[in-house]
Amino acid sequence: MADNGVFTKNADIAALAGVGANTTSVATAATDVYVLNVESIVNVDSDYNWSDTFAALDVDTKGVLTMAGACKCAMIVVSSDTDGYGSRQAETLLDFLQNTYDAMIKMLLDKDKTAFIRGEA
Repeated sequence: MADNGVFTKNADIAALAGVGANTTSVATAATDVYVLNVESIVNVDSDYNWSDTFAALDVDTKGVLTMAGACKCAMIVVSSDTDGYGSRQAETLLDFLQNTYDAMIKMLLDKDKTAFIRGEA
């Protein structure tokens, strides 16, 4: 499969979705359907098009972007089939993924931390 993500790859998604993930839902063929859309959501939520500048970013910013994209994609994987988790475990995992995503977006929105990347410092 292609593994289409710019800053979110299937291995990142699978790791966050955990061992309870449905193998079909976490396969590259499935995640390739929505990973670029999720990355667009990360760009919009953080008010910057990171996809277009990803290659030039420092490793720390790339890590934050990867975590944000993987969390959002893993939420789709978990939500698509919760049978492998049990309802309480799925709910806890979804809460963890949302909280982590929110924290990553907050970091990306922090102008003091990202001004040097955007050429504003």
